Amino acid sequence: MTLRYLPEHAPAMQQAVELAQREAAHLLYSQQTLFALPIDLAWVNALGEQPVLAEKVEAFVSRFARLQDHIGEKLLPRYAALVGESPKTLIDTLAFAERAEVLSDANTFIAARRLRNALVHEYMFDAQVFLDNLLEARGACELFFQTVDAVAHEVDRLLNSKP
Repeated sequence: MTLRYLPEHAPAMQQAVELAQREAAHLLYSQQTLFALPIDLAWVNALGEQPVLAEKVEAFVSRFARLQDHIGEKLLPRYAALVGESPKTLIDTLAFAERAEVLSDANTFIAARRLRNALVHEYMFDAQVFLDNLLEARGACELFFQTVDAVAHEVDRLLNSKP
């Protein structure tokens, strides 16, 4: 008999997938509601006088960061453990996920990590940089959603396949 996965890692993996799917749904909602607005430099400059809009931005940035952290710190490492891999660093984990074809581009994920930090720190200092980062984050969400879906699909396939 050949094991396709290590059963002792299945419960933690399933929990990580469920949490990632919930976080992805929340981020998708924030992404859709925020970017339904006409976001430009004037809009960003007016955020200080628009607390409702600023709150939308904060929700999006927070959910973006939370999902990005969860994918990199929980979802992908637990998937690696499930299939018997043990990467030591985030870079190793991302390289494994790329080889396993659950992450389309490790470099884009790393760029999204830097973007996450910039969104938090540039918010109050440079409106143009913040706008650029916000628009870039909109696209990075797709990588997160694809990764969560790919891992969920692979976990479902592994855990529900006949030996």
